[in-house]
Amino acid sequence: MPQYPIRPGRRYPPGASIQEEGINFSLYSRHATGATLLLYAPGDAAPFQVVELDPEVNHSFFSWHVEVVDLPPGTRYAWRLDGPDDLAGHGWMFDSRVELLDPWARALDDSHWDRARRCGDGPESGDGIRGVVLADPYDWEGDEPLPVPSQDMVIYELHVGGFTRHPSAGVAAPGSFGALIEKIPYLKGLGITHVELLPVMAFDPQDVPPGTGDAGLSNFWGYSTHGFFAPHPGYCVGPPEGHRREFRDLVKALHRAGIGVLLDVVFNHTAEGGEGGPAIHFKGLGNETFYILDPTDCSRYMDFTGCGNTVNANHPFVARYIIDCLEYWVREMHVDGFRFDLASALARDPHGVPMEHPPVLWGIELSDVLAGSKIIAEAWDAAGLYHVGSFPGYRWMEWNGKYRDSLRRAVRGDPGLVAELATRIAGSSDLYQGGLRHPINSINFVTCHDGFSLADLVAYNHKHNAANHEGNRDGCDHEHSWNCGVEGDTDDPIILALRRRQAKNFLTLLLLSQGIPMLNAGDEFLRTAGGNNNTWCQDNPTGWLDWRLAERNADMVRFTAGLIALRKRHHSLRRRHFLRDGDIVWRALDGGEPAWDDPDCRALAFTLQGRGSDEPPLHVMINLGHKDRTCLLPTPPGDRSWAIAVDTSATSPRDLIEPEQQRTIGARRWRLGARSVMVLEGRPGNGC
Repeated sequence: MPQYPIRPGRRYPPGASIQEEGINFSLYSRHATGATLLLYAPGDAAPFQVVELDPEVNHSFFSWHVEVVDLPPGTRYAWRLDGPDDLAGHGWMFDSRVELLDPWARALDDSHWDRARRCGDGPESGDGIRGVVLADPYDWEGDEPLPVPSQDMVIYELHVGGFTRHPSAGVAAPGSFGALIEKIPYLKGLGITHVELLPVMAFDPQDVPPGTGDAGLSNFWGYSTHGFFAPHPGYCVGPPEGHRREFRDLVKALHRAGIGVLLDVVFNHTAEGGEGGPAIHFKGLGNETFYILDPTDCSRYMDFTGCGNTVNANHPFVARYIIDCLEYWVREMHVDGFRFDLASALARDPHGVPMEHPPVLWGIELSDVLAGSKIIAEAWDAAGLYHVGSFPGYRWMEWNGKYRDSLRRAVRGDPGLVAELATRIAGSSDLYQGGLRHPINSINFVTCHDGFSLADLVAYNHKHNAANHEGNRDGCDHEHSWNCGVEGDTDDPIILALRRRQAKNFLTLLLLSQGIPMLNAGDEFLRTAGGNNNTWCQDNPTGWLDWRLAERNADMVRFTAGLIALRKRHHSLRRRHFLRDGDIVWRALDGGEPAWDDPDCRALAFTLQGRGSDEPPLHVMINLGHKDRTCLLPTPPGDRSWAIAVDTSATSPRDLIEPEQQRTIGARRWRLGARSVMVLEGRPGNGC
């Protein structure tokens, strides 16, 4: 390989950037005293050029920089840094032998990465993850992020790999961005407005507890990020030079179908882990800057995430790095928003103390580039900080964990929850109204990637996580689930019918609630993980979607799509502001006042008025007890009659009736099945 000429370069922008005559490389490190740039040809273990940087020429402020003239795109590169080694006193852990990844790299080559070797006796040449120099112009063909009003969103959370990796998916390249493009017609038919992708920033699949890799486990979900600006190589089919194009193709295709793209992002911790974890980038270039360290012994990491380290997100430089990264994915990759994993950890100061006004969270909220993006917080962390209803900022949406728990307990049949249930259905005003926020601040969900799937929620009382090789200690112990009488698999038709009805109850109440609904991929066709409620390491059929279930349970797919369509045709279910007098009337099933304080009550009804004269009202009857109930139907407003739209106690296709097939009912009394929900729509015609 030729030896390319070098120039001093400049400190901005960070990373590898194309200049008129070469590639400029720049890397932040406040305390490094020396820097070396290593250049590799694709596939080679040894560098073809080693560039030693001169502190007098290639160093400005806190950055090391150099321009390599005529360097071709596709070149791989890594850094080595020298500096003081005072881990306990200052947190410095410079090691000139360790090859470091550029945290600003736009694409990665991880073909030489060996985590176990890097964590072993000492670093070896060529064992690191490398950045890739890119020159990949892209024609967006007029594409822009989608301007979908928040109140109209229906989110579908999915794992890019697990969504299409099962042979039954029938795609050309299972587990890839391209395979997800093949499934867009299915997503469009379902009616969702946004996909929320589990981590797609480059992560370390090898980040699993020692020994479990030998058992076939890997970091499947991807909450182990190391390449924050780069698409995950495992979801791409071509060489790294094309990874960014593959992701952009996915975004453009989804946007053409009217579907927005939300990214699940992990800025609370990184793949470097704690004391025993490898130095991939941040540890070797600024350990004391990027992580919250124990002030009494800086060799120890303060862990508020359960993953070994906590990012020092409110350090000025780190906060800028995070915001720059988010703005890049919006500006250059056209994503529509983000869901922040363990977002409460981002509210901690450099000593781990929660801050009232965390700079990084306010910086995200107030960024001009992110002004049109959806920002969603998982409003808690692993050390007890819980912000549901009080997350710093105003436009942040929150995963509403209280909604999840309330719905699960109510549908399970726990008594005395009608007031709680009504509050959650109406948008959780107890959490958001007092803080001058709105129902759209609440992301309502019953299930997500973390915990039981919907099918398992109604089939298991206890988690069954032995396959994770952690002695069944991992995963949540409080799922508020109910197995309907038998733990796990059964061929009892009565129990199977009850489980199906319970699943429909969950879906119906979720899509009827004010706020933003989120579905977990595969729940609409009753995917199961066999009772494993923590499939983070299961890159196998346990963690994959079996698409044969979509055919076997086509009635459930139809039911879910019908509920989404019902929500879309009723503006009254998609309010930006809280319900006011006259918008809703709460009732008991017999037409009287609800039994708000009855500790044994499991039933509730309400009538929701349309938002205009052309929108029909809805009457909803909820019976979560184990006996049938007789209901008194209210007189529908105006010249209308009631027609059954949804009845979870009925079998398909009578469980969800399309408007053109609905028939009005003249009776004033109606028998409501046990453990069921019924939705009536007001139809033109004589009142009953």
